[in-house]
Amino acid sequence: MQIVSLTTDYGTKDYYVAELKASILTSKNDFSIIDISHETDRYDIVQAAFYVSNAIKSFPDESIHVIAVNCNYKRKSEYICFAKDGHFFIGPNNGVFSLIFDDLDEEKIYLINPPNPDITSVNAIFAHATAYLGHGLPIEEIGPKVANFNKKLVIQPVITSNQIRATIIHIDHFENVIVNLKKDHFEKVRNGRSFALYYKQNDPITFLSKDYGDVSISDPLAFFNSSGYLEIAMNMDKASSMLNLFKNEMIQINFY
Repeated sequence: MQIVSLTTDYGTKDYYVAELKASILTSKNDFSIIDISHETDRYDIVQAAFYVSNAIKSFPDESIHVIAVNCNYKRKSEYICFAKDGHFFIGPNNGVFSLIFDDLDEEKIYLINPPNPDITSVNAIFAHATAYLGHGLPIEEIGPKVANFNKKLVIQPVITSNQIRATIIHIDHFENVIVNLKKDHFEKVRNGRSFALYYKQNDPITFLSKDYGDVSISDPLAFFNSSGYLEIAMNMDKASSMLNLFKNEMIQINFY
């Protein structure tokens, strides 16, 4: 059974998610639908890209991933699809896919032509594309090649020989704080040296933990999580609110 994943900023209060799922299953009723998240912050394509890039590693080949975040991003929004690494992707041409992949072949990204010009509903367009790909029809015939693929810049840490300044990119459900710094970049700059991680007016963290239980309850810690990102957390407590750390703020690491 082919899997379709959904990532939206629709929320779960209204009927929009149900409408999208029903539209997809009406188009092809043997899909297995998996929700990545419907609680993406409104219009936040950076957060959507973070969710999808971390989740897709667990999906089998031939999965179809629908991203419905900030869909009406301009007066005449475009919707695209493409194949990448054995998977299919469907969503708005608003830059979200450039935040997931930095090596897309723009010659193989296609606009989605709705089955008839009267269809303007985003959910109906996504359902059409999902069924089209699910039936194994040629992707290059779903519509013309995209003329202008929308690209956005990924926020990168600022790195010098003795310092890293990185950005908080996500606060998870447990209020753990995720920073846009991967372990390989950290270790390359660290080069075996000691470090001090500064965040707001708190005492610096000077060692990496392996897990939350490495410190006492309510004590802060830092470690590289299963996705490879630096995480600032508190054992059995809420790091974001307790440490006054929020998305888009900076942290600083000094090496000595």
